Amino acid sequence: MSTSSPAATVLRTEFRLFGREPAALFWVMLSPTVLLVILGLIPSFREASEDLGGRRVIDVYVPVSVLFALIMAGLQAMPPVLAAYRERGILRRMSTTPVRPGALLTAQLVLHGTAALVSSVLAITVGRIAFGVALPENLAGYLLALLLAVAGALALGSAVCAVSRTQKVSTAVGSVVFFPSMFTAGVWVPVQAMPDTLQRIVGFTPFGAASEALDAASSGGWPGWAALGVPAVWTALLTGASVRWFRWE
Repeated sequence: MSTSSPAATVLRTEFRLFGREPAALFWVMLSPTVLLVILGLIPSFREASEDLGGRRVIDVYVPVSVLFALIMAGLQAMPPVLAAYRERGILRRMSTTPVRPGALLTAQLVLHGTAALVSSVLAITVGRIAFGVALPENLAGYLLALLLAVAGALALGSAVCAVSRTQKVSTAVGSVVFFPSMFTAGVWVPVQAMPDTLQRIVGFTPFGAASEALDAASSGGWPGWAALGVPAVWTALLTGASVRWFRWE
């Protein structure tokens, strides 16, 4: 006889369902590394650049790929799933059973947070093996910055779900937030290569600040408190907004 708690059962079920979604597996788990490999195959991206302080473009794109994984998990993968559960009445029906809707929400946060972290480790590993990108020199600072970035991405995804009544709306809202997030994370232009004024502006966004924190830790420094504090503040604000606006049905 199973002694697993309802919450643990929901978590296992959600992990199995996630594993059966090829699109989600690719975009969350593999696409950041694929992006990194494509960029790494460009010869000029493997050459030192004076604009980047003697580093190569591929060196600064490893943290960018990490943030890309978080954005995909938080904004593109999680909100449509939760919105679909609510739209189909699954959350409402769960409220009448021993398995509360909160267990499903927690399972989704754990699932997509774990997927984002695994994808991040994959990008870092491939960057090291394939292109000789140095591993983070300040591991503690890097982990702290990464965990804050994960929390910020999931909080942002939760806010998107909270304001979206249907799956279609969540996909649309998520896409609207997705592209600015990609820009501030440095996917198109690394934050380190942006003009100073733009860097300062981007530094007030959760992914722009996370990019600065990850980059600093990669180089051996301790991330600045502003770079750590901005994602933390955004996480708190977005979590509060999600709790206030979220409806189970």
